Amino acid sequence: MNKPIAVVTGASAGIGAATARHLAAAGFHVVLGARRLDRLAEVAGSVGGEAVELDVTDPASVEAFADRVPGCHVLVNNAGGAKGLDRVDAADEERWRWMFEANVLGTLRTTKALLPKLLASGNGHVVTVTSIAAIEIYDGGAGYTAAKHAQSALHRTLRGEFLGEPLRFTEILPGMVETEFSAVRFDGDTDRAEKVYQGIDPLTADDVAEVIAFAVTRPPHVNLDQIVLKPRAQASATRAHRTS
Repeated sequence: MNKPIAVVTGASAGIGAATARHLAAAGFHVVLGARRLDRLAEVAGSVGGEAVELDVTDPASVEAFADRVPGCHVLVNNAGGAKGLDRVDAADEERWRWMFEANVLGTLRTTKALLPKLLASGNGHVVTVTSIAAIEIYDGGAGYTAAKHAQSALHRTLRGEFLGEPLRFTEILPGMVETEFSAVRFDGDTDRAEKVYQGIDPLTADDVAEVIAFAVTRPPHVNLDQIVLKPRAQASATRAHRTS
């Protein structure tokens, strides 16, 4: 295979699926990983990529996934998410556990498993999609912000540990993006999820994917360390201008 290989996790929908499309358009052969294999196969088929089942919360699944990846030039750690908006005094430990497994340990497992192939490529690039929740906090969000802060710290530590190696690291920190994120956070309550974006023009999955594609197609000596992107109408995690 002559094309460089890009691996995208959480690629069955949202930012992951959009990233797969943009990287394929940029000339990569894309290996897509996610739990929902039927939806994953649809996305992979549309970009000429390969769909491989992946649950980043399961070490055995990550190992099996990595074994099927023939090589890796770019890894996009996109799998993750939020569960609930519980105050700390009402914290649900199972929700917290899932958020740390999906966001932090999932990123650790996948990155660790593919690092040898990234290094062997001679020009590897690890992109981790965190959130503005990795640099901010908000009431009811402690479980998610704690997980995203930890995920960010993991990613930024790699930047120093592999200094001098042919490996780049970029952290993407999106603000409000209208995807399935809020529906997952609210256990499938789509009405509640829609209200999150009411009166605002949020980012789209394609907006974020376009930035990821830009970062990984810079010359090898250029490392975009952190990229924060928000809708024009959003100033912070808790401040947004709504028209209604």
